[in-house]
Parts: sequence; C-alpha cells; structure tokens
Amino acid sequence: LDTLEKWVTEIFSEIPNNGLPKPSFGHLTQPFDTPEFHKLYRVVPIRKVHSLTITWALPPQEQYYRVKPLHYISWLVGHEGKGSVLSFLRKKFWALALYGGNGETGFEQNSTYSIFSISVTLTDEGYKHFYEVAHVVFQYLKMLQKRGPDQRQVIWEEIQKIEANEFHYQEQTDPVDYVENLCENMQLFQKEDFLTGDQLLFEYRPEV
Repeated sequence: LDTLEKWVTEIFSEIPNNGLPKPSFGHLTQPFDTPEFHKLYRVVPIRKVHSLTITWALPPQEQYYRVKPLHYISWLVGHEGKGSVLSFLRKKFWALALYGGNGETGFEQNSTYSIFSISVTLTDEGYKHFYEVAHVVFQYLKMLQKRGPDQRQVIWEEIQKIEANEFHYQEQTDPVDYVENLCENMQLFQKEDFLTGDQLLFEYRPEV
C-alpha cells in the first residue's frame, strides 16, 4: 500500500484541480422524443437468430441508485416462473429466452436519460407472431403499472437479500478492474457508497 500510495502521489499530484463541478446535461430532456424512434426497425442478422428488442428512453434514474427502480422492474419482467411473460411465451412456442434491464452506467444511464430494454429471443414460430409477442410484453407492463409496487415490498426485499449475499460472497476480482470500477463509482455515488452503490439496494421507495 505504501508503494502504491507513493506511485499515485508521484503520477497524479501534478494534475491541477480546477474546482469546477461535475458537468451535467440534465437540461437536455427527452433526447429521443423524435418520430425516428417511434418506429419498428427490422435488422437482418448475420447469424440465424430471431430477436425482438423493445427500448424505452426514460428520465435519468442515476440519482435513485439507492432504490434501483429499473433493477426492480427488470427482475419482475425477467422472472421465468408461473405467470411470467416468458412462461406464457414458451407455452405458445414463441420464445426461448427473455431479459430486460439497464446497465446503470455510460450510454444506458447518465444525467440526460436512462435506457430500459426488453429483449426476447424468438423461435421461428415466434418470429411469425412478433407483433403478438410485443403486445404480451406491453400487456404485462401495463398490469404492473395498474397494480403498482405497494404490494411488492416482499419482492424488493428478496432482491435486496440476494444482491447482499452476492456482494458478501463474491469472488476476488482482478485488482485493476476493481480499482477502475471504484474510480467510476466515485463519479456517481456518495462517498459512503463507493464500494456498494453499484450493487446493493438500500431504500424501498414505491413512489420512485
């Protein structure tokens, strides 16, 4: 540690601190509210695979990192048990897999917007019915919206416990990757959350 501290001091101490606040682009609201993004785009893949991806541009969510609302929603959407979207689509032989979420950093989440995507890997039969598949996804989200999160604190607490267990029993990572991740966290979270802000859920706030 003494050697590392010496290196860091030698290398970085000459960089001037200009005292400026971190730049924010929060004034650039609704960046994707354009006709070009209200469309269905068909892309011919190189591999023989059928995938339907639905993407929403939402208001920036980075200030809610202690709540992680998009992580909560992706957990519900990605559930594979009875009554789930994927379970229904598999019974129809329309889908093989489904996942949704937000990377919580970089392009997918910043001070201007947050991206939330749901991607469904379709069967050949599902490809023929991709409009119906999209309709099922929207129906499920509409159901979540109508019922609201108030009755789902148990689910949130379950996610919280699972993430806490994964954090406490995680495998040792490459030191360079770990330091790089911490440096990124220092730009995003309060100092008491540098080590945990990207992994743990701290607050249940249904209004968020």
